[in-house]
Amino acid sequence: MAGILIIAHTPVATAMLDFIQHIYGELPEHIMAVDIPAHEDIKVSTQRVSLAAANVVDAKEVLILTDILGATPCNVASKVALADKENTMNVLTGLNLPMLLRAVSHRHEPLSQLIEISLQGGVQGVVRIRSASVETIL
Repeated sequence: MAGILIIAHTPVATAMLDFIQHIYGELPEHIMAVDIPAHEDIKVSTQRVSLAAANVVDAKEVLILTDILGATPCNVASKVALADKENTMNVLTGLNLPMLLRAVSHRHEPLSQLIEISLQGGVQGVVRIRSASVETIL
């Protein structure tokens, strides 16, 4: 079972973790969040993410989810994943709630499949709803 590490701008990571706890009634094991506050030294952020990764790595494979490509949380997550000599960590960016829900729901799948399922959830969760059709959905 893969561990899941959520790395995002403060307070997004914690809010995402709260969402999972709300959906499941409790926090599933091997899932952690690290909020990256504005102006935190990148070395401090990297140390905190490395520590969190070590805590979920008991799962053997880790999926790291970040909010924005090119932003500090993504850069820190990528640095930690690239430093992983066993190549057990993968990073996905563009985190949204459907992506996270898929990742948690399918974390028992092999990491390569978990990545694809999570990406599909993220993409399929972004839908334009026209004003005229909102009434039919609600």
